[in-house]
Amino acid sequence: MLKYLETGRLKLIVCDLPIVEAFFAGNDTLSKHLGVSVLDNWTEFGEPAFKWTQDKLSLPEAEPQWWCYLPVYKADNMLIGTCGYKGDPDENGMVEIGYEISAAYRNKGFASEAARALIDHAFANNKVKYVQAHTLADENASTKVLKKCGMQFVKELHDPEDGLI
Repeated sequence: MLKYLETGRLKLIVCDLPIVEAFFAGNDTLSKHLGVSVLDNWTEFGEPAFKWTQDKLSLPEAEPQWWCYLPVYKADNMLIGTCGYKGDPDENGMVEIGYEISAAYRNKGFASEAARALIDHAFANNKVKYVQAHTLADENASTKVLKKCGMQFVKELHDPEDGLI
């Protein structure tokens, strides 16, 4: 089983159920479990995203490589956010990526590096035909990340929680 993806500056640790359980036990437990430093406010997605991941990983057919990753900045051995997929490739060969980087580590190219690693990992699987991501419709940091990774705008959608994406 895949344990992590590695880039020049990041190690993206694949979340399994013990890691998710360590998250719910608190930053000290997560830090000890992973052997990394953990910032107080390292995630804005927080508990709802990890509960969702826990539910998905609890299914017998779950493949952890298609869910949550924890990016660790190797130079600091610091957990700096979350990223991953919203599931394994669908019947059309599509996977969707998402990512967040802690405010203290933003604007340093880490989101682009994590997103690129996820995209490359996805396309290494012959089931994947395309990768998508959603972000707010207005030009923002996330749209810049996606453009840097070679993604193209396809269309706007209305999300019931976020509005135009």
